[in-house]
Amino acid sequence: MMNCVYVSDVGRVRSVNEDSTWVGRLDSGYTLAIVADGMGGHQAGDIASRMAVDIITEDLGEVPAGLSAEACGEELKKAILHANEAVFCKATEHVEYHSMGTTVVAGIFTGRDGVIAHIGDSRAYHFRQGQLVQLTDDHSLVNELLKNKQISEEEATVHPHRNVVTRALGTDERVEVDMNRVSLEPGDMLLLCSDGLSNYVTPEQMILTLGSDGLELNDRADRLLQLALNAGGDDNISVALLEQQEDAGSGIKEWNS
Repeated sequence: MMNCVYVSDVGRVRSVNEDSTWVGRLDSGYTLAIVADGMGGHQAGDIASRMAVDIITEDLGEVPAGLSAEACGEELKKAILHANEAVFCKATEHVEYHSMGTTVVAGIFTGRDGVIAHIGDSRAYHFRQGQLVQLTDDHSLVNELLKNKQISEEEATVHPHRNVVTRALGTDERVEVDMNRVSLEPGDMLLLCSDGLSNYVTPEQMILTLGSDGLELNDRADRLLQLALNAGGDDNISVALLEQQEDAGSGIKEWNS
């Protein structure tokens, strides 16, 4: 069984939540989780992220049961590329949506085995026995500067352009999707989040929250959200949490907050 929960909040500063999130079990039995962080003026970011989530979910809803994790990953990639095409076309055809786009991070699981796909700076983390591993590599200006050793980790956290992404869904006719395999053992958790969480909540805080004894999964998600709000809440905040239980194939339990 895989337990799932998601929470999303507009934050303390912005008037519109441009994040979109979906977590659940498809009719085919696969578990799917998506977080998308939209960008663009006049609420276009909200439209871009919602289009992406809706198209990916709809496309994967038509995938037959019984595929391997690798095959599901290919279907996820195709769905993301379809979403990219649709968002790009809408942005091209309607002046009010010009240059809109969205990040996306998504995971699809066949039992314990899954594939993570992402574009942009929304992240996936794997938590196991007190250890937190970031599975995704940010497509962002700050991350490029970090990798080229032009700025330090400390400078990255306060860099004025830390929200600038170098790759997004819908801003170009073609886009590259990064893919990673992951396997979840009983007790493992997968965290997907927008940068409204990762820019304000430290890995140490994530570890303490995910590793806290006696908390339901929805309480852990709510606590992560509250930590981001307490740190300023300058951005929309979205969190999707998946927890692997003992029996990977018996079903899915969901909380939607």
